[in-house]
Amino acid sequence: MNYRNNALLKLARGQRCVMCGADDETIVSAHSNLGEHGKGMGIKADDCMSAWLCYGCHTKLDQGSGMTRDERRDFTLTAICKTYQEMWRQGLLGVSE
Repeated sequence: MNYRNNALLKLARGQRCVMCGADDETIVSAHSNLGEHGKGMGIKADDCMSAWLCYGCHTKLDQGSGMTRDERRDFTLTAICKTYQEMWRQGLLGVSE
């Protein structure tokens, strides 16, 4: 069963693209396309394995045009890490005791 959290996905609203810095109101939580993140045939990856991407970067990632498989993987992992880093910086994630 994949992890779903609509509130987590909504955090992308009003953010900048973590990869190119675009601030054009097209930013969404783009799900990973990696199997180890829960992606399968007709199944999106876990919601926690997504990145704040603009339309251009999301399209680049999903269609993979101009990128090798390894480059798409690196792009995905970098984008997810940058998203979590930004969530922590903005206080959107925290640790409860």
